Amino acid sequence: MTRQPFDALTLYVAGALTGFCRLAIDPDGDNGVLNPPPRHWPGASIVRGASLARLATERIADGEDGNGVYELVVHGYGPTGHLAAQEMAEQVQHWQRNHRAALCPRITIQPVTACGPVPYPHDPHVFLKRHTRIEIDWPVVPGTAALLTDDVGRYLLHLRSANKPIRRPGQWALLGGNTEKGEHPDESIARELAEETGLVIPDLTGFATLDTLDASGSFKDRVRVYQGTLNVPAHEIELREGIQLRWTRIEETAEMTMDPATAAVLQAHQDAAHSSPSPDGTLPTVEVREASDHRSRSIVGAHLVLIRNGAVLLGKRHPSSAFAPSTWHLPAGHREDMEAAVSCMVREAEEETGLVIAEGDLSLVHVIDLLDPGSTIPRIGFFFAPSRWEGEPTIREPEHCTEWRWWPLDALPEPIVEYTRTALGAISDGTLYTAMGWT
Repeated sequence: MTRQPFDALTLYVAGALTGFCRLAIDPDGDNGVLNPPPRHWPGASIVRGASLARLATERIADGEDGNGVYELVVHGYGPTGHLAAQEMAEQVQHWQRNHRAALCPRITIQPVTACGPVPYPHDPHVFLKRHTRIEIDWPVVPGTAALLTDDVGRYLLHLRSANKPIRRPGQWALLGGNTEKGEHPDESIARELAEETGLVIPDLTGFATLDTLDASGSFKDRVRVYQGTLNVPAHEIELREGIQLRWTRIEETAEMTMDPATAAVLQAHQDAAHSSPSPDGTLPTVEVREASDHRSRSIVGAHLVLIRNGAVLLGKRHPSSAFAPSTWHLPAGHREDMEAAVSCMVREAEEETGLVIAEGDLSLVHVIDLLDPGSTIPRIGFFFAPSRWEGEPTIREPEHCTEWRWWPLDALPEPIVEYTRTALGAISDGTLYTAMGWT
């Protein structure tokens, strides 16, 4: 997963599973724990007798957008740790399918005296405190769509209005819409069909989960697609929203202005006719990626050039780092959405080293224009030098950096990130711009 929020997952698991706790490890102790949870995110865990299971993230690659690609992993410990891990993994998958793309959960807190009867012990997502009762309402997947076919294999498609501020204007798509507060997707799709067309489809069943990714591959939206059968001429259906309904054969869609997500669902339905359903009833996932902007994009990073008494501050990256493991590098990071490079530098300096630097005290001393071998996305590296700062560098992110050290500019350590060496040399020469990796 890249840039996909999962901060609400721990809260969900805390309500869905009894025996929930947070597992933290003393970073200064010699405890021998494999894959310890990071200091800033204690591991969500459940205890089952002498066993436990812990939710963790593992970085598996670098994403094309410059951010890491991670996967969620559940570790089991103890004689029945594998069963605890399976139990936790099932709840993670349930949250992923039903709640991850939904709105934020609604949290209601009431005094115990005003709450009425105490909930049953099995009532999930209700927490009784000494003076209050906390209820957490988890909305479900925000969108639904109906894949309706007739007995000759045609699809009922809906031409959306072209001049309204709606999703995919002027394109052919499936009927459907967003879930409303308190609705399950099953209720949502039935309501949407009734509102848009007056149709009642008795045999609607889940077909697939449709995930839309942005051009960089990051998760953007989720829709649950239902399939059903209907044998009514399109002109006899009362269309109350949009322009037109049309029964369409799959080969005809090549000549139509199709919603890309709808086209992907239709192709998945064609493919499903030649494959077996999942034995556990899990809905397959259909992914569609939005087209990239025709303009070139670059990954932007900010690098701190901190020099004191002729020595520069470098950090040794963690041995398990996906980028430059066990290699010396400047304090650096990628800028976040809608963040200026200089603001990124201030934030990264504090997060990585604990140093406090004001934006006005930073000066741009070099720019690296880099194209890594085999990459299709260039990188722009801004190198900032502060005129002053507060504090001494400390290890704030031990999972990324194992030590900070001052190195003389004329005796840099090995191994060192190559573009860092190049930038420091250019800064010493007074050169502002360097292009690397371009032919």
